[in-house]
Amino acid sequence: MSDYVFSPPDQPAVVVQGGGLFPVRRIFCIGRNYADHVREMGGDPKETPPVFFTKPADAVVTSGAAISYPPATKDFHFEGELVVALHSGGRDIKSREEAGGLIFGCAAGCDLTQRDHQAAAKKSGTPWDTAKGFDHSAPIGAIGRYQDFPPADFDHARIVTTVNGETRQDAPLTDMIWSVPEIIMALSRQFELKAGDLVFTGTPEGVGPLSVGDKVEVVIGGLPKLEFSIAGANEQS
Repeated sequence: MSDYVFSPPDQPAVVVQGGGLFPVRRIFCIGRNYADHVREMGGDPKETPPVFFTKPADAVVTSGAAISYPPATKDFHFEGELVVALHSGGRDIKSREEAGGLIFGCAAGCDLTQRDHQAAAKKSGTPWDTAKGFDHSAPIGAIGRYQDFPPADFDHARIVTTVNGETRQDAPLTDMIWSVPEIIMALSRQFELKAGDLVFTGTPEGVGPLSVGDKVEVVIGGLPKLEFSIAGANEQS
């Protein structure tokens, strides 16, 4: 007999290419990691330190879903991103090699954002929770195992986001200001990373608004494609 006063919620998980489920523990995100996007948002990439924020684990949405347009925003944006999934963790990781050794795999993801909430938070100096951590704000494609996509493969990979078939974002992953190992090392100085953590690694320029009926695709090299659509209120699937 369980000691829980009610049944625990289901474990959020992401499909793994080739079989299996990746249990999600926490979702970390980095902002301002592509120079052109920093400029697009009015910042200076040379003077802007990395900005970290989080999303709840149950914000994950699998590829192919219809996501309801959030009821509390009038400015709902897409941000295509490379997502890194960790099979182990630690604190104060000091080398690129050690950081790379934590990676289980990678996926195409999208950091959905309530831009009007984010602008208000920036202006008032308040947290970004309602801008970034709302329900269904972390769609992610199937995770490709890291051994199938070695680091050299990403030297020429691009992140391409399309909306209704029109390309909105197209940039090489090498445009990242902070590389994946550097992101992991920086996070480990503030958090104890563990198996099941997801890391959204930032978005290039070209972010923009979504409307009901839009169809979004994010493609990164040979990783499984992420695709989802925007439905009307209360039409989540």
